Amino acid sequence: MKKLLLIFTIPELRRKVLITLLFLLIYRIGYYIPLPMVNQENLAKRMADLSQGALGQLIGYVSLFSGGNLSQSCIFALGIMPYISASIILQLLASSGLSPALDKLRKEPNGQKKINEYTRYLTVPICMIQAMIFVQSIMGRSASGTELTAYGYNLGINYLYYGFAAVLTITIGTLFLMWLGEQIEEYGIGNGISLIIMAGIISRIPDATRLLLLDPTTGKLKGSIFTLGSPTGDVSFEKLVLLVILFVTVVVGVIAITKAQRRIPTQSAKHQRGRRAYGGTRQWLPLKVNQAGVMPVIFASTLLIIPGFLFRLLSDITGSDWAMSLASNFQRNSGFIYNCSYILMIYFFCYFWTAITMNPKEIANQLKDSGSFIQGIRPGKQTANHIEKIMLRVTYVGAAFLAIIAIIPSLISSELEVDYRVASFYGGTGLLIVISVCLDLVQKINAHLVMRNYEGLTDD
Repeated sequence: MKKLLLIFTIPELRRKVLITLLFLLIYRIGYYIPLPMVNQENLAKRMADLSQGALGQLIGYVSLFSGGNLSQSCIFALGIMPYISASIILQLLASSGLSPALDKLRKEPNGQKKINEYTRYLTVPICMIQAMIFVQSIMGRSASGTELTAYGYNLGINYLYYGFAAVLTITIGTLFLMWLGEQIEEYGIGNGISLIIMAGIISRIPDATRLLLLDPTTGKLKGSIFTLGSPTGDVSFEKLVLLVILFVTVVVGVIAITKAQRRIPTQSAKHQRGRRAYGGTRQWLPLKVNQAGVMPVIFASTLLIIPGFLFRLLSDITGSDWAMSLASNFQRNSGFIYNCSYILMIYFFCYFWTAITMNPKEIANQLKDSGSFIQGIRPGKQTANHIEKIMLRVTYVGAAFLAIIAIIPSLISSELEVDYRVASFYGGTGLLIVISVCLDLVQKINAHLVMRNYEGLTDD
């Protein structure tokens, strides 16, 4: 507590923290400003009906990853998902060699700054396309015939006028969030885009807590919480204690693996200048165990929605029972087939993302240019092969960790009969994002404190 209060005794650091909190508050205010053309009551009913289907899962994932709010169609409905999509597209083009010009630009001194500028430009068309698809879906009738648009907004010329206004509003909302994230990085502290996503995830905790502990009809604490054993689906005392223990265990495990590294010892070449000897120091080349971060889970969970959607569509067209059976097997929390497919896709994307973001040949060349080498390994190709071999082993461990974290919510939801909205805080993408952002934020605060000769937050 003393170290936390120390943050507010340093004027510059206090100003950065308060500015960051102010910008996040502005984001949360906009999160609850709905589009005027939408019938929010009908939309809420539709989202409740879709919550267990493929489309509902997709909406939930987009809202979780982007800091947006598709379920209420607010001005920040898409969040910063278009910016993230643009960033991933350019990173894939630059790292995979599909665009030699971007790859060359990435290696220049100010190349990353130029790529960030291209990312902003690419965000605009991506956002407009996604906004048009979203607005088109809410301006029509739902499958049950319910009007999702308020009366008069989808009649005649109003359909085009208000549809264009809604697309423009959502696009400007996303661009404003992008600008807000950049202002946090410049005047506040931490990565602005990541902090916005984290704020959106943490904001779901009160609703999940109410869902777990309170009776929805009376608003009071569930009586089963104070008893041993409970009817199916209720939370008993021992189940609540088990959930608390599981949460602490998972958080500690995620922090440990996120910070874990495989260090390869390197030696710098020793050279003589006059009477003085330079170099010859022993250093480390750190390889993170979870090098791919949260991206494999995002890709795997998003792509797993597609088979269930296609099989359900095929079942509706042909009436086939086998198609409906396969569609149900690819629904979240459906069991063995879904979890196995999830794990395999996480392993694939872990190796894929690590391969395009880390180039052993480039690392070996950097070591050679700096006069460093790995003891017992010849510089150049042999060093690259050695690093690649270690990366394959480390990535296997990191993928296993991600797979376990990813399926924990499904296991808790199915085995302990807990609502998935509660179980999702015990693993999965949301927890990985929150912990990664928190660790990065603590590291940046530590740098400010140590620079002024204070103890860091994590110092003993």
